[in-house]
Amino acid sequence: MTIAEKQEELLDELSIFQDWTERYEYVIGLGKKLAPMDESSRTSEHLIKGCQSQVWLDATMAGGKVCYHADSDSVITKGMIALFIRVLDGHAPDEILTADLSFIDRTGLKEHLAPTRANALSLMATQMKQRALEFARA
Repeated sequence: MTIAEKQEELLDELSIFQDWTERYEYVIGLGKKLAPMDESSRTSEHLIKGCQSQVWLDATMAGGKVCYHADSDSVITKGMIALFIRVLDGHAPDEILTADLSFIDRTGLKEHLAPTRANALSLMATQMKQRALEFARA
């Protein structure tokens, strides 16, 4: 499945929920389903700077594909990073670098988050692309 197809699938799932509370619960649920992040990866090197909550992001390469690992001390923030992981995980660095991540705007989450949390979405996307760029250059 392409990145764009994964984005559309996620947007379709979110459109089922009429109430924002239900959407938040769904996003939080995605965060709870993330594989546990190894404690050794929860370092300042992997911390996404500028987020209100602590968000750690690590990435590895396997078979030419980027595998992301993340965690947060906030359930909603962990859910937000889970959205990006669901869409970008398992793709080649070049695919990630050229991906249009404006789908996050179409979720409507930014309008219902505090400005600092909404800003975190942009920081997450930037960091995930940065990790892909590091692999592309290697």
